[in-house]
Amino acid sequence: MDDYGLDLDEVLKVIDAAEVLVIRFAILDKRLLLDCRTSETEGPHIAVVPKAGSVEERFKALKQMRPRFALPDKIMSFMWPRQLNTFRDSGLWQRIVDRMVSLGGEDLAGRCEEAYRELEQEEKAEVIAAIRGAETYQSLWERTS
Repeated sequence: MDDYGLDLDEVLKVIDAAEVLVIRFAILDKRLLLDCRTSETEGPHIAVVPKAGSVEERFKALKQMRPRFALPDKIMSFMWPRQLNTFRDSGLWQRIVDRMVSLGGEDLAGRCEEAYRELEQEEKAEVIAAIRGAETYQSLWERTS
């Protein structure tokens, strides 16, 4: 374990080896999906996707997203227990970008950044919802008049 609450060396091995990887973030319902499979006509794929209700649902969604590929034997996954900026600070994000670019070319660097910005917007919206006491949150203190 390290300062981030998980073994970064093990996570790096998963990032480097996984055919398909889903990264869950502590406060987000959205997931980051990396599909590192390539063919002569298709490169790797990165996307921010909704939370799946089950493993079967994730496989089905993946098949719809990447119909020209057979289903993978497994989908790897891990949960990042902290805020998104610490994910970037840890070096894991750069490792993802590097892998995607190595598999699919420089064009993927831009797509990776789009996905990261989308996750940042999701996180910001979730924090604002928590501060405002949205439905899924409960206030610890209430202002008395």
